[in-house]
Amino acid sequence: MTETSTAPPLHASPPERALDALGADPDGLSTGEAARRRARHGPNRLPEPPRRSALLRFLSHFHNVLIYVLIGAAAVTAALGHWVDTGVILAVIVVNAVIGHVQEGRAEQAMAAIRGMLAPRSAVLRDGRRVTLDAEELVPGDIVLIEAGDRVPADLRLTIARGLKAQEAILTGESVPVDKDTAPVAADAALGDRTSMLFSGTLVAAGAGRGVVASTGEATQIGRISGMLSRVE
Repeated sequence: MTETSTAPPLHASPPERALDALGADPDGLSTGEAARRRARHGPNRLPEPPRRSALLRFLSHFHNVLIYVLIGAAAVTAALGHWVDTGVILAVIVVNAVIGHVQEGRAEQAMAAIRGMLAPRSAVLRDGRRVTLDAEELVPGDIVLIEAGDRVPADLRLTIARGLKAQEAILTGESVPVDKDTAPVAADAALGDRTSMLFSGTLVAAGAGRGVVASTGEATQIGRISGMLSRVE
């Protein structure tokens, strides 16, 4: 559910208010309501980028106005018999294509690595009962149960925390596990200081607790990173 501009962000709201903002119940959503929300929000997964062969990716780097100008310049210098200039211009064109091809390939590998960090299964309260679901089935407002060793399946606003610590190096670069609790933090707190939140793809290092799903799929913090990588040129 989208936060309004007048309401404080979920990490700055008490757990009870966060539950209200997300239309959640401490005992979990009903199966019917979860299905309606999944139809509205979509599955909790990162989109697969369109795949192209390595050859097509390489050739696409020649499809550029500046490259066309350089090819024209190479043709002119060749017609004038300036072979050194022609060779330099053609070398620039090829090097540009190689660098672009390598950068795009690395971005695709990074996106694949991010998708590999997502939790495959999750313990959830549905209809007041604990069930284990594919993480793709999670929707905003679901109540997720977490314990040490779990991979966080979505961005969660904590409602219960007992000795909870999370390893968030993939998002913040902080190598030491971060203490987590349910107390609200400042609205403008940096990502690493949002101790009332757990983020998709991070690892629970110690303790146990539960949280309400605040964001899924592309709307999560790791989903935004994946989106930025997909726009690398």
